[in-house]
Amino acid sequence: MIEIAREISLAKIKRGINQKVDKNWTLLSPQEKREKRFETWLSPPDVKFSSEEAEIAYKTRVSRFIKTIKLEEPDRVPVMLPSGFLPAYYAGGTLLTMMYDYEKIRHAWKKFLNEFDMDAFEGPALVYPGKVLDSIDYKLFKWPGHGLSPEAVSYQYMEDEYMKADEYNAFIRNPGDFMLRTFMPRIVGALEPFRTLAPITPMMTMPVPYLIAIGKPEFQTTLQSIMEAGRETAKWFEVITDCSRAAREAGFPSLRGGGISQAPFDMIGDTLRGTQGIIMDMYRQPEKIIEAMETVTPMLIDTAIASSNASGNPIILMPLHKGDDAFMSAKQYETLYWPTFKKVLIGLINEGLVPMPFAEGKYNSRLEIIKDLPKGSVIWWFDQTDMTKAKDVLGNNACIAGNVPASILCTATPQEVKEYCCQLIRVAGKRGGFILAGAVGMDKGNPDNLRAMMSAVKECCAGIKFCP
Repeated sequence: MIEIAREISLAKIKRGINQKVDKNWTLLSPQEKREKRFETWLSPPDVKFSSEEAEIAYKTRVSRFIKTIKLEEPDRVPVMLPSGFLPAYYAGGTLLTMMYDYEKIRHAWKKFLNEFDMDAFEGPALVYPGKVLDSIDYKLFKWPGHGLSPEAVSYQYMEDEYMKADEYNAFIRNPGDFMLRTFMPRIVGALEPFRTLAPITPMMTMPVPYLIAIGKPEFQTTLQSIMEAGRETAKWFEVITDCSRAAREAGFPSLRGGGISQAPFDMIGDTLRGTQGIIMDMYRQPEKIIEAMETVTPMLIDTAIASSNASGNPIILMPLHKGDDAFMSAKQYETLYWPTFKKVLIGLINEGLVPMPFAEGKYNSRLEIIKDLPKGSVIWWFDQTDMTKAKDVLGNNACIAGNVPASILCTATPQEVKEYCCQLIRVAGKRGGFILAGAVGMDKGNPDNLRAMMSAVKECCAGIKFCP
């Protein structure tokens, strides 16, 4: 603690100097860019810590994650608590009540912050504003009280062919135009009049065609709905940012607050074509999938960079849905999934970011393939992957995270959770490079099971840095 306090004092002195004598960003190597981003994450310029102890605690926790990412040995294995929507239920509410009462979000997540020990705080950004979803007629989700039972603890994603099989060329030629005039009206009922807009192309110089469309009564109604939804979203966002700000000021960083990206295959398969559609395309028109993926690859990189620049957090979460062992063969993964996914990963890494792919399902047959990345540049967060095998294959090359199943978190006793975590640490925590995490979020269950995860990293290997 004394050493960290000294580092804090030095950092305050150096921060002003570094801002004045920094090299041009484009001339920095990926490693130099990452170090700059780590410095910002470690010493966020816009945070007023509640106390010196809180600042020390914040820097201790961030340093723990940074060393783990670099495959160095931190003071102990860090933990990413799979809290999910649990804070809502811990405070006596439900997901439904939180979606429609933002002050209850504030109360619930701050209560959780004040009563749980953790290495990273994950805010309520996934508690979407129900009034906004209602007002715009959002069709991509069902949520509690809107297509789902009021007691539902999560959302239901509604896959469909929001891009038809014969619309690849339109998307590839002008993805922005396609998303605005075709895709968005299909998933947001309030944006139906956007279909009437003239095509948006680089050649447009006269606004008259767009003004004619905007002047129609149905478009005026749409614009009014958008403005009302924007005002309501601002109320919700103020609460979300207040919770995150309170966490940082109290000494708790976020590991998932840097931004989000995707594998290009998932962007096409999840969002546009749906599972059934993308499976048929894999056999009927694989070349179109590849062309579309190449089109979105730079966009996925640029969006993640912009988000990280705004947040000051270098970690980019990447939920992966269709690359697991059960969805496609190893050959299909190597030809259809990995090439553009790797381009996104490298694009993020080259900008000093740390991708954190969440490999849903099993990635046992993918481990040798995904090892082909710069050492210490990524966090592989696993769901059902064999962690012994993951450590053997990736342990000298990448940080790995996982893999406490929801079944154990939701049904086991705290002692059983602790014993499972201890065994997992012994397997995956050897030589560092491991973050203890859940396989998925614990939306409802015994909150003491999350406390058991923290106890595991502090007690199971007492006296030594890492279990043998």
